[in-house]
Amino acid sequence: MKSLKRTKHWLDQLLLITSLVFLVIMVVVIIVQVILRGVFSFTPSWSEELSRLLFVWVSFLGIAYGFKEKLHMSLGLFVEKMPEKVKKGLDIAAKIIVIALGLIMFIYGWKFTMLMGQSTMPGLGIPSGVLYAAIPVTGFFVTMYGIELLFKKGMHQELNDAEEE
Repeated sequence: MKSLKRTKHWLDQLLLITSLVFLVIMVVVIIVQVILRGVFSFTPSWSEELSRLLFVWVSFLGIAYGFKEKLHMSLGLFVEKMPEKVKKGLDIAAKIIVIALGLIMFIYGWKFTMLMGQSTMPGLGIPSGVLYAAIPVTGFFVTMYGIELLFKKGMHQELNDAEEE
């Protein structure tokens, strides 16, 4: 159990650090692109494509991080009016849907990534599969965090929890 927790902690850190590094690189590339275009009337052919690639990755990894931190929106007002048994049933159903969504993203995202791996992104000269690999990677993390949510109470942060942090 200890090694499983250590592995999960390592994966959590990998997700967070990767997202932050991609975000910083994206911001730097966009700033360089704007300066080069404004001052030198020159735009590198790779800058827009790299920015798009990093944006997709940051966005998809953010989806997974949102499930980890229980940050996604919910219909709390609707659910709070339900009896306790219904609340628990809806909570479990939502968690199962999250796991199913993660598995669908992983399986079909992998197939699509392999399909698109044959084409090339012209500005960067790398396989298009690199762009689409964000889907199965996010699917893996969403599935992992969905399973973890099964063992936690609730699916979303309470308003009081978010204010305290």
